[in-house]
Amino acid sequence: MKFPSLLLLLGLGTLAPVFSQDAAPALDFGDFSSATLTSKAWKANDAKDYASAVGYTSKCIEMFGAKAVEQQKALEAPLTEKEQIFAQWALNDVGTCYFIKGQVLEKQGKSKEAIEAYKFVAENLPYAQTWDPKGWFWKPAGAAAERIKALEFDAL
Repeated sequence: MKFPSLLLLLGLGTLAPVFSQDAAPALDFGDFSSATLTSKAWKANDAKDYASAVGYTSKCIEMFGAKAVEQQKALEAPLTEKEQIFAQWALNDVGTCYFIKGQVLEKQGKSKEAIEAYKFVAENLPYAQTWDPKGWFWKPAGAAAERIKALEFDAL
């Protein structure tokens, strides 16, 4: 017999109780760096292990969200030099984690919550950039803005 477990998910600036039929996954946060947490979130998302993906994104946001906002506020325009972009590690990883969280929530049919995650990155972390292993940067805020439009259109 399974009993609902209460998970406290950090993100979007508040604690949100979420009931699950399964116990919370035991997560390995590795070295607790933003890069490790973001990488693990991507891998969990790709594996459709949504509980773990939310756990990793929430931990990254909890630990580095304030630093990400600080780095965003210090910029007047998006950076273009690779080394300068990588130096904004918190901004990039937290922005990416909000995007991943939005994707997970969207896949779970939680459109309203997905829009909230996407809006946070689009409105508060617009200069975040994510390195694609194929050799270029992409902007989570831009991708999030597109998902917001699609989800809001679908809601009509």
